[in-house]
Amino acid sequence: MNNNDTINSTADAAKLSFQSKCVEFLNISNKIRYIGILNKFGRTISGKLRKDTKPLLSPDQARDEHFIESVRQQLRNSFDGSIGKTQFSITKNEFVILILIPSKNQDVLYYLTTDNDATLADVNDIITKVKALE
Repeated sequence: MNNNDTINSTADAAKLSFQSKCVEFLNISNKIRYIGILNKFGRTISGKLRKDTKPLLSPDQARDEHFIESVRQQLRNSFDGSIGKTQFSITKNEFVILILIPSKNQDVLYYLTTDNDATLADVNDIITKVKALE
């Protein structure tokens, strides 16, 4: 096996790991509409939409949204020394609730949307379980 094969097989294994993590996170609650794992540039490493759920964003809108949220998280990181690391952030929109959870090592961002009728208890439960499973 040459060096490129090793790199490709490592990348494939990482991709499969992220894909299985998306499935695992999606199974946490039937309130979760979408789970995406984003890199620090907002690029989607892996993502999964709940079965029979219609996306609200076009692919271009989703790309832009992920980029914006990733940049917001990077900006928040500049305050880590003063107020501590971000544990999670929640944005309630008219149609969905957006939850952002930085990974423990801060190399990826978990981007989740839930149904708008998810309660604060539902959201808290989702955040707790994502953090436990990561």
